[in-house]
Formats: sequence, structure tokens, C-alpha cells
Amino acid sequence: MQPISRRSALLLGGLGLAGTAAGAAGLVWTLTSRGAPVTGAELTHPAELRSTGGRLALELEAARGPLHLAGRAATALGYNGASPGPTLRLRGGDVLGIRLTNRLAEPTNLHVHGLHVSPRGNGDNVFVRVDPGGSFDYEYRLPADHPPGVYWYHPHHHGMVAAQVFGGLFGAIVVEDTDPIPVAADRVLVVSDTDLDAAGNVRNVAPAERLAGREGTIVLVNGQSNPVLSAYPGQRERWRMVNACVARYLRLRLDGQGMQLLGMDSGHFQSPAAVDEVLLAPGNRADLLITTAAGQSVLRAAYYDRGSMPGMMGNGSPERGPADQPQGVSLATLQVAGKPAGRPAGLPPRPAPADLRQVSVAAHRQFLLAAGMGQGGMGGGGGTGMASFTINGREFDPGRTDTTVTTGTVEEWTVVNTSPMDHPFHLHVWPMQVISVNGVAPAFPAWQDVVNVPANGQVNVRIAFRDFTGRAAYHCHILDHEDLGMMGAIEVR
Repeated sequence: MQPISRRSALLLGGLGLAGTAAGAAGLVWTLTSRGAPVTGAELTHPAELRSTGGRLALELEAARGPLHLAGRAATALGYNGASPGPTLRLRGGDVLGIRLTNRLAEPTNLHVHGLHVSPRGNGDNVFVRVDPGGSFDYEYRLPADHPPGVYWYHPHHHGMVAAQVFGGLFGAIVVEDTDPIPVAADRVLVVSDTDLDAAGNVRNVAPAERLAGREGTIVLVNGQSNPVLSAYPGQRERWRMVNACVARYLRLRLDGQGMQLLGMDSGHFQSPAAVDEVLLAPGNRADLLITTAAGQSVLRAAYYDRGSMPGMMGNGSPERGPADQPQGVSLATLQVAGKPAGRPAGLPPRPAPADLRQVSVAAHRQFLLAAGMGQGGMGGGGGTGMASFTINGREFDPGRTDTTVTTGTVEEWTVVNTSPMDHPFHLHVWPMQVISVNGVAPAFPAWQDVVNVPANGQVNVRIAFRDFTGRAAYHCHILDHEDLGMMGAIEVR
């Protein structure tokens, strides 16, 4: 495969190039009596739990309590007392058993984002409700041919998703390669953002921020602010990047280093593609190979204009825009020094990705994403009169099934965004092959479970509804928009 251009890389991320701004983004730290975030510490990783004998069983306790964020004491949400929660490492064919215990003051549940597993019963069933003080036993059986890659888990109880993720409830899942890729370091980098008040509590957000999709001023990697990664020159590293932000887009750059994209979400290319930047919409993941060069480089999230609602500025925030910090948000610093490493070993062969472009399509559907003033109130008809977030003119109703599909068929969906903001479209359980973004087709098959739909644009995808039946969801992955109604229920029979 020939190296792909920056434009192609952005398309593969489902970016909607018309919405990309030339400037870079800023970040304004909110200084409180507790001081600014502590930067420059060596990168740490969450605890890792690995399957053995084809099974991984664990307990996850969701609770509010003391933990460290950005090097400071905070009171936030976490799994097992940490944010991110433990990284779960699995293999195709494994069984993952999770007992979720709710120590929060409100209901919660669990979604294993991107995993191709059953949505029925105690599987990836987002219609389960775990009340305060209660527990629920989830069991996920991965197919033997489950795609390797990086996935993640987070709450999905409708109406509370954004606040619980913003508060700190998320963690990574890695499905290992059948043939491992030789690397000097395998790093899982979970990017999140939040805000703390003067007492160190995760702050509540105003209704207008929910309308835009909240973005915190504290941006974290594995719970740290601009941590340091150390490496020797010439070594190959694997960076598994997760965008766990509620609404922030991550336009990733690592100037001065060799960066190759192995794939997005559950989709992998037959051979890695050289890229200058990769954009992750909320919920997206990127599997990157970094070939290190001597010196210091900063992993940055450059500015991305995702649009705004009328009357709002700069991604819906009147106080933050592209002129604040033209160099963008510094996510982490890579320091490369010392004796050069030996030449990396060759990469194992990878199969060509599946391609649905020539298969028979059983149905064509259209989904209209709309946001704006309407009769429906904020929060699913709550009567505030602020805004309505809909799919095909309807806000989410957990008792209604919006789309019914026949198992074993392939469908083509056209997702049309009628609003002035980008909306990342996520389908649970079944991955989507991107056919085109605003009429432009990727050069080769691209598989994602979150596809960005540009403001006033459209995306065409194809989905093979194989392996599982049951009821699942599709929605905007700006989690405030999901909570406010931009979600639908799908049943595969």
C-alpha cells in the first residue's frame, strides 16, 4: 500500500473535511485554589487484567470518591477507585464476565463499545438498568474471529451517559492479534477531558454546554496532564488511542516522528498507512505505529471546528476558540534519546479487509440527524423549550423500536446531518463499512463503529447484520446529544 495523504487519512477517520479549520486549537486552564494540573510526570498505565484459559472474570465497582486526576487530588467517578478503569486484554473466542456494582447515587449500566458481541440478555444490553446499591452480571462471548484492536467500556444509561463519562467512568479493552506485531512498547492511551471546581469536584455543566456538547478544560491521557513518554531512537512503538471525551474531537499530530495508521476502531488495513495526522471523533479509536526519531515531540490535538448551534461560538463555547492557543492542546510529550535501537522486525502479514461494495443489499435506509429549536424540550421532551435532538424527527424512547432488520442481510444506510454541527454516528454490535463521506469514497475498505457525519453533510455506510439477533442502539456519540434524544433502537430478528 502506498502512503496515504493527509486528506485521505482524515476521510478514513470519517472527518468531513469541509468542517476542518486551518488554525490550531487552544486550551484555557481553569485555575482554582487547588492550582493548575501537574504536567511532565512519566506516563503510567491503568492496571491490566488478562484472560486465561479463554475467560476473564472481574468485578467493576462504579463509585464517586477520592482519586488523582492531572496530578491533583480530586473527587470524581471511577471504576474500582481509578479513572480510567482497568484495561481488559482478551483474545478472539474468549468469554468476558463482569459483575458491575453500582455505588453511585443514580442508575448506571455498562456498554462494551465496539465489541461484536450479542446485545441480548446479559450481553451488551444497554437497556439494562442497575440501580444504586445493585449489581448485574454481564457475560460477553467473543466470536473466534473477532477483529483485534482497541475498544472501550463506559456507562450507557440514557440521560446520564455524558455526566458519568465526564465524571471518569471509562476504561479500555484490547483484543489481541493472532500474530503479534513486534514492538518495543505497546501503549494504551485513553484521552479524556473534564473540569474540576475549587474543591476538586467534577463540576456540573450549564444547559447551554449540553446543547453544544461539553468540553472540559482539563485534557488527560490515562488520567494525567501532558505526561512524558521515553523511548530510544529508531524503535517501533504501538499506540492504541481511545477518544473517551464526551464531545471533544482529537485532531492528532506528532510532528518529527514517523506515524503509521494500522486502522480505526475495529477496522484494520492490510498494511499500515503513513499519516501526518488522524482525527478521532468522540468514541473513535486509532491503532498507530510510531517509529521514533531522536529529540522531543509533542502529541497534540490541533483545533477542529465541529460547528456550533446558532448563537454559539467556537464549538458552542463563547470563551474558547482557535485563537486561544494556536499550537493546540498538548496531550503528551515524547522524549527520544540514548543508544539507537536495532532495526524493527518485519510486520506479520495481515488479511485484506472485508468489502461489501459488491454484495447484494437487502434494504436502503435513511437517517436524518437534526438539532435545533423545536417543540420537544431538552432532555427528551422535558419542556424546557431549549432544543430538540432527533433522528428521523423523533427523540429516543426506550420503549420504541425504530428500525427492524433481518439477520444475515446487508443494508446500506445514508446518514444525513441537517444541523450546523458535526455528529459522530455510532452503531452498537455491528461495525459499518464507510462507502462515502459527502460523496467521496475511501480508496480502500474502511470499517468503523463511529463515523463522523459533517455538518450539513451525509455519510453512506454498509452493515452486515451477522452472528447475532437482539435489540441494540444507534446514536450520536456527542454524549450530551445522545442523552438529549439523538438515539434510536434497532432490533435484528
